Amino acid sequence: MKSVDKRTFNKGEHLNVQPIRKQADIEIAKFLLAKNKKGPRDVLLFLFGINTGLRASDIVVRKVGEVRQTKHPIITEQKTGKKRTLNLTNLADEIDTYIQGMRDDEYLFQSNKFSNYHLTVNGVYQIMQKLGKQMNRSDFGTHTMRKTFGYHYYKQTHDIATLMTIFNHSSQKITKRYIGITDDEINESLDKFKLGL
Repeated sequence: MKSVDKRTFNKGEHLNVQPIRKQADIEIAKFLLAKNKKGPRDVLLFLFGINTGLRASDIVVRKVGEVRQTKHPIITEQKTGKKRTLNLTNLADEIDTYIQGMRDDEYLFQSNKFSNYHLTVNGVYQIMQKLGKQMNRSDFGTHTMRKTFGYHYYKQTHDIATLMTIFNHSSQKITKRYIGITDDEINESLDKFKLGL
């Protein structure tokens, strides 16, 4: 796959990216990712993203030792500099199976090209772009996993205040717009709207 201009996904890429809204599509995504050359890595990367809501830049730098020692590692987010405690309890079995035989100082998500180096954000972008093409979607990018986490967290809990805190957003309005809930609500209200009919 050709290299991607970093500006594509660093500045505004997330504006056009949508969450994966249907559970069936999440299962399809896992199935397709498993068929990749680095299938186990790509599936865990995807599960890690949709279950933590981390930015791709914070996922790719995780090391094996962090997730082997505890299922509640404390990380520092690269973009905000804020500390955050992850809850990986729901991924414990998948992580433990994946890291068998790996050293604590190894990156969890290894690069395709360089040994002992992590997958880059550009690499995540390419994985998600390929997945999008396979699923006939043009709205996948590095924020797909984060938005999917947010969308389903909100749908299951309706707790926008906690989600806003998880995402470090300054308002609930920004969070709703970011995860595509605003679009959903507008469409639902328009579905019921009739005038002169």
